[in-house]
Amino acid sequence: MDHQEFIILNIPALIRLFALTALSAILAFLWTPFLTNLLYKYNWRKRIRQGETPIYSSLHAQKAQTPTMGGLLIWLTVMVVTLLFNLSREQTWLSLFALVAAGIVGAFDDLLNIKGIGPQGGGLGGRHKLLIQLLIAGIGAWWFAYKLDWVYRPIHIPGVGDYILGIWFILLFILVIVATTNAVNITDGLDGLAGGLLALAYMAYGVIAFVQNQLGIAVFCGCIAGALLAFLWFNIYPARFFMGDTGSMSLGATLGVVAMLTNQVLVLPIIGFVFVIETLSVILQIFWRKFFKKKLFLSTPLHHHLEAQGWPETKVTMRLWVIGAVFAVIGMVIALIGRG
Repeated sequence: MDHQEFIILNIPALIRLFALTALSAILAFLWTPFLTNLLYKYNWRKRIRQGETPIYSSLHAQKAQTPTMGGLLIWLTVMVVTLLFNLSREQTWLSLFALVAAGIVGAFDDLLNIKGIGPQGGGLGGRHKLLIQLLIAGIGAWWFAYKLDWVYRPIHIPGVGDYILGIWFILLFILVIVATTNAVNITDGLDGLAGGLLALAYMAYGVIAFVQNQLGIAVFCGCIAGALLAFLWFNIYPARFFMGDTGSMSLGATLGVVAMLTNQVLVLPIIGFVFVIETLSVILQIFWRKFFKKKLFLSTPLHHHLEAQGWPETKVTMRLWVIGAVFAVIGMVIALIGRG
């Protein structure tokens, strides 16, 4: 059965995909009041780290009382739905591991920040956070390469062909997971911004996985997208709570894993285009300050620069959503047309 026949004939697979996506969204909605009460009851509010730019602080001073750790809503919901209805050694074990492991690390970082424990006002230091990310990515790379035998499989370049990387595949996996984790974390700075962009990216990879007949991955992406839509209901401006590192780290790491599992990692920078430009803005700002002794942007990441120029927060978010949607479709089309 080819891809086209599969899509036409496998109606039960479509029903399963939409049903579990809807279930994930409904479950997330149902337990949001409990999570909200917990966050407000225990005053789990994010501290602004010392050293934040004055521009950032002035733009977001009114958000100091908004709780964080809302990302728990997403990955805990997806974990439960996956364990009950969509557990697969080949397709969802590794994705679930990345989601939960990175989510726990992110939650720990959020708690340290809330309590004011750690450098720069609270939270894990950058070096410690990177080492933990490398550990999670390394475990995932080992499983991916040897338990799933991907070290012997080729990497697909859309429209070009397949190439076997051998042992270099492990380094590619680690690079992708760490880079995607940090890119999403950097982008999570405005109400609804990262959540909307992540929903678009997971929808795109869900379609790619479905066309590839990887139903477990497609359903997994659908469940994340469903939970994200429920989260966005409460996270759009003005946010009831923030995603926190527990959300951005878990969903960033998992997005990288999904890109690898679908063998469409080379379209990830297109599907996640806004994550890329947000990260590049930070890198360029650091470079400019070091070599030219001045700032290139008023504030970074890019969404804060646009705010500093006078754009309302909602306009920045929605315009970046539009850009993200366009590039998610472009990346998805490239992946499907060039699948070989």
